[in-house]
Amino acid sequence: MNIEKYRHAKKQDIHLPEYDTNQNDGKSEKELKEKTIPERVSKLKELHWKLFAEGKKGIVVVLQAMDAAGKDEAISYIFSNLNAQGLKTTSFQKPTDEELNHDYLWRIREGLPERGQIGILNRSYYEDVIAPRVHDLLDGETLPDETDKDLVWSMRYRQINDFERYMTENGFAVIKFFFNMSKEEQRKRLLERMKNPKKNWEFSFQDVEERKYWESYQDIFEDMLENTSTEYAPWYILPADSEWYSRYIITEVMIECLENLDPKFPEISQENQEKLDHYIEKLEKEGE
Repeated sequence: MNIEKYRHAKKQDIHLPEYDTNQNDGKSEKELKEKTIPERVSKLKELHWKLFAEGKKGIVVVLQAMDAAGKDEAISYIFSNLNAQGLKTTSFQKPTDEELNHDYLWRIREGLPERGQIGILNRSYYEDVIAPRVHDLLDGETLPDETDKDLVWSMRYRQINDFERYMTENGFAVIKFFFNMSKEEQRKRLLERMKNPKKNWEFSFQDVEERKYWESYQDIFEDMLENTSTEYAPWYILPADSEWYSRYIITEVMIECLENLDPKFPEISQENQEKLDHYIEKLEKEGE
């Protein structure tokens, strides 16, 4: 797979209607589900164990999308197969009163990984440059008196870029996935959730209400992608109508990232190797 065609690592004009939301490069869902993805997840799991064992670097994974685009399913089918000790998953909703009493990046700290971990942010700090713009909620936040509200979003883009640079320079790779889903596909998925008793729990009436703001969301997504795509923290735009192919892309991106980090199992010291050999011999004799 050529993952570069999904990668955006520099500021450029982005028009989401130009991006195909339905793509599979000739791979059938059955092939992806039963063969390709399980094999590649096995490779990802092996690399993740090395990352955890080495304990020197970490990865921040941002999942950003409209409702029903496939974020939760990506977590279930890919990341849930990894070593639980080396995985941290955090979901972000509307800010609480306590969170609003801090700077907007404050609440993200609890979701950041330790060295040796992959931290999954199911939605993220990017919510603070999306929802407040769509619903004009900035007046509900406390900003310094000298802040020009017309410049808040460009300021936050700069701060987010700086934050992501800070993370990468401190040993934490930042990978961001945007699930580019069509409005028609979302309609079908929401209907499935509403009609299927086993999926009713996934449905929220707010999901349908938010569809009224679809165009506003798309405009803001484009602005966000244009202003926060960087070499050190690229965005990957996924063809989210194709759920299994999107999961395949995510898996390949994660493998590439880990291979670039090149984690290794720690080597035992000579002193400990001699001690280990002694205890191996001792336990083997017990079995004789």
